Amino acid sequence: MSPSKKIPVKKAAVRKKAYNEKHITFFLLSICFLQTSFLGLLLYVLVSLHIPDIRSVANYQPPQATVIYDGEGRIIDRMFIENRTVIPLSSMSPHLPKAFVAAEDGRFFEHPGLDFFSVLRAAINNLRTGGKGQGGSTITQQVAKSLLLTPEKTYVRKFKEAILAWRIDNLLSKEEILYIYLNQIYLGEGAYGVEVAAQTYFGKKASQLNLGECALLAGLPQAPSRYSLKKHLDRATERQKYVLNRMAADGYVSAGEAKKGYGAAINLNKQPLHRSGPNSYYLEVVKKRARAVLKMPLQKAGAHIYTNLDQNLQRKAVDAVRKGVKSSLLRQRASGGKKKNAPQGALVCLEISTAKVRGIVGGTDFKKSPFDRATQARRPAGSTFKPFVYAAAMKKGWSPESRIADTPFTMIGKDGKPWRPRNYSGTYHGPITLRSALVHSYNAATVRLMQKVGVKDVVSLAGRAGIMSPMDPNLSLALGTTDVSLLEMTAAYSVFAGNGTSYPPSFIDKIISPDGTVHRLSDKWQRKKVLKTKELHQMQSMLSDVVRSGTGKRVREVPGVRGGKTGTTNNNRDAWFIGYDNRYTTGIWLGNDRNQSLGRSESGGTAAAPVWRDFMLSLKKK
Repeated sequence: MSPSKKIPVKKAAVRKKAYNEKHITFFLLSICFLQTSFLGLLLYVLVSLHIPDIRSVANYQPPQATVIYDGEGRIIDRMFIENRTVIPLSSMSPHLPKAFVAAEDGRFFEHPGLDFFSVLRAAINNLRTGGKGQGGSTITQQVAKSLLLTPEKTYVRKFKEAILAWRIDNLLSKEEILYIYLNQIYLGEGAYGVEVAAQTYFGKKASQLNLGECALLAGLPQAPSRYSLKKHLDRATERQKYVLNRMAADGYVSAGEAKKGYGAAINLNKQPLHRSGPNSYYLEVVKKRARAVLKMPLQKAGAHIYTNLDQNLQRKAVDAVRKGVKSSLLRQRASGGKKKNAPQGALVCLEISTAKVRGIVGGTDFKKSPFDRATQARRPAGSTFKPFVYAAAMKKGWSPESRIADTPFTMIGKDGKPWRPRNYSGTYHGPITLRSALVHSYNAATVRLMQKVGVKDVVSLAGRAGIMSPMDPNLSLALGTTDVSLLEMTAAYSVFAGNGTSYPPSFIDKIISPDGTVHRLSDKWQRKKVLKTKELHQMQSMLSDVVRSGTGKRVREVPGVRGGKTGTTNNNRDAWFIGYDNRYTTGIWLGNDRNQSLGRSESGGTAAAPVWRDFMLSLKKK
């Protein structure tokens, strides 16, 4: 080769360098392409898996039961989609979280949401058995599955679960995860979370559980039906032994404490979580009023409703009404009366000093007839309305010893027809005192008194006392022709029983929403001063004589009875008695739903007053 055709050394080096750079660039581009493809493929897989957003976990707000309590703070009813009450870790027994960690996920505080040792062990067992029974799920994975995934057993779901668990572990603290887990988990018998489970199985709060009870609950998640405390206690106690041994092995308790916990007596709750039976009518009123406040279905509200119910008093009220209705029916049959339908009865009991409704009975059997005759029914008040006529007279300067004519008279009604008020006995007594007219419930004298006092003044006073039903302003109102509920009449009588002031009857003390908001119920009408001291004492004196020697004398044997009034409507269709002692104002009503007569002998004094007497006497017994 001639020197002119030789390639210079320098030019050859440049070409070699360019060649190398070209290959390096190609290599780098290939690497970038592969990485991009991998990341794109990974992204595609992740998107195609539709992995849920975990932000809802951080804002944990599960369905909770709305819980209703009686006046002493005892649970009387629960309404729910899932029967759950969320509580913080601080409201649990210290042993409870430890027992669940030991039983379900011993390395919970060490792993990042996934326990690879458990996963590997489960995978080997699954390959060996050819199934998918074991998943090696951590507590964090169980939270992810419960809140974000379906319960299906597939490898895709497990893959999603693993990714979500890792994310949750990075988003929340271990304590926050454990808080969610212990409130979310299903523990059998319809109980979600440890608080409801503690109440269901042991009749106590989660904070009150001992070590042995904590271990029993911690043994349930694996198979709530198999280890059911109520159906398979033998299996449950074997599982309890395992949990206690794990707690001892992990250093949560000593071996001696574990042995003592296993040997402790197991006292299961044999009572239902709530007893709505005798309380049913009361609860219906409470639920209706609570819905109006919360403006949502109670099953979704998760509220705590504290009522004024006295369950002991309520049971005695139910017994008294049933006994009184039965006695009335027996008297009808004894007198030859034939009735297609048995009568019904209702009772309202208010605490005088607070106007709290302590008991309410709307009928003899809620299951057969949920219609509430104490609050929903409107029946003529009869002579129980008369005290408001006499109270209006006291306000105009009359006294119990003032005289009024109890004589027959006729007037023309609005319909143009003559109307003649008649006394129940058919006899008249001439000039008598107002005291005598009220004590013996003389109709003619009361109508004359209302004519002199003025219908408008009587209507005004009755309205301020708490009678909210429409009152037709005519003289027949003196005889109780207006339709009223037993609740409003009983509340109105508290004016006479108390200090002359009207108080709104109260079923609910307070409602607490899940966010801690406290609702105090505002009633439709406010407290009003109705009678001055002198007027009040005059009315109390006359109403006292009613129960001592008048139409209400059947209750005079009740210790502490201070006053009351009977009421009977036309053809003995309704029998009323409303009376009071130092503590309670109680109203009684008996009648037929179809407005039939109770019977010729069934007046307020013979039918309703004995129910009041029996009920009040039962309260005096210890």
